Amino acid sequence: MAGITIYEFCALVSQDSGATESEELREIPPSVFDWLEVQALAASDKGTHAWLRLTQKRGQRAIQVASFVGVIRAPNGYQIEVLPKVGKFTEGGDVQARQLLIEMLRCLGVFRHIQTDSAKLAATRMPLLEVFIEAFLVCVEQIVKRGLRSDYSALQDNMSALRGKLQMAAHLRHNLCRRDRFFAEFDDFSPDRAENRLLHAALRQVLSWTGSQTNQRLARELCFVFADVPISELPSVDLLRVRLDRGMAHYSDALAWARLILQHESPLTGTGRNRSPSLLFPMEAVFEAFVAKHLERQLSPPFRLKQHVKTFSLVRHLEQNWFRLKPDFLVKASGSNCLVLDAKWKLLDIKKKSTGTGKYGLSQADFYQLYAYGQSYLDGHGDIVLVYPKTETFRRALPVFEFPKSNGLYLWVLPFCLHERVLMLPPSGTCERLDNLFRCDVSPSFDPT
Repeated sequence: MAGITIYEFCALVSQDSGATESEELREIPPSVFDWLEVQALAASDKGTHAWLRLTQKRGQRAIQVASFVGVIRAPNGYQIEVLPKVGKFTEGGDVQARQLLIEMLRCLGVFRHIQTDSAKLAATRMPLLEVFIEAFLVCVEQIVKRGLRSDYSALQDNMSALRGKLQMAAHLRHNLCRRDRFFAEFDDFSPDRAENRLLHAALRQVLSWTGSQTNQRLARELCFVFADVPISELPSVDLLRVRLDRGMAHYSDALAWARLILQHESPLTGTGRNRSPSLLFPMEAVFEAFVAKHLERQLSPPFRLKQHVKTFSLVRHLEQNWFRLKPDFLVKASGSNCLVLDAKWKLLDIKKKSTGTGKYGLSQADFYQLYAYGQSYLDGHGDIVLVYPKTETFRRALPVFEFPKSNGLYLWVLPFCLHERVLMLPPSGTCERLDNLFRCDVSPSFDPT
């Protein structure tokens, strides 16, 4: 299967543009470039959050992939695998970046069922989409081993023997001159239920996507098992009919995959008739979920982590609250707010001077945002934290930032180690409040997922 692997914010140009390829500029077939250009324009017209941007590179029209990761699959089958940008600065390159992404995706609810060890092994030998397909097929295989669940459904038919309840009006209409027939309604116990129809439809879909012989073979075997189950013609309707009641809990993981496969919910990356079977995820949300999952275990008792608190607003107008203040994380204890944190998926560089235009790559807007959080949630006194991914150019906490006009409000910029899954704190004794909040005995190898 044709395709390329790139990193976030890489620019794409058409192969007939004559541009020279580099790490930041890659060529794709003209037909794929035209299709992506249409998607970028459509997203721009709708005013939605753009996963593609139109730009120019070296005098050529180019398309830049925004801060989304995953797989873009064009209608002709061409795949563009988008990996986290931190992979550019690691020794493992694509393989390590792919494994890291799988680990981070597990912190999103719909991917909690990815088996880390097997997925990481698969990531060393196959593209990300094939890893997703393999995970889905394994989930369906587990259902097949336990047996497909059947259910009673009401059917009507004109039969040679009476079964169930005779439908008199329909019987007279169809069999006025046929005494050997009975038009009746009856209950049929069969595997033709919404859950199985959805899985069958998803199996047929991934069979058309996969280029892996192993995945193709398993998908065909599973489709054979579902041969007596109709394919869901209206997945959106069948999804509303899903009932994971008693005896159906083992269907939940496979149905989570089927929802993604059939509805392309992560997000929709195609428009019109050519909807793309792409799986893309906003890296900001992935990083935030990853930090939340592992930061909570780093807190000392009795401190607890709350996400997306929206207690306060920036202003009131005509007795209404405007502009909700929603920090990513709020640490509380005994009903009191102790610490505000916000996660930012951005690569900092401590080599950039702290004065002038560099400022480590920090954003002034982020400082305004955290200052507003501190004033509202901490009454202008305490510590607020900006969390960025740890890289070779940002390995330790920056010196503290002070707000001169505040009542003792301090801002810390701290790295979060993606591999050890811990927040890197300032040196012990630098900030006693942070020392009290966080444990120092957290094992980096511990994985609560």
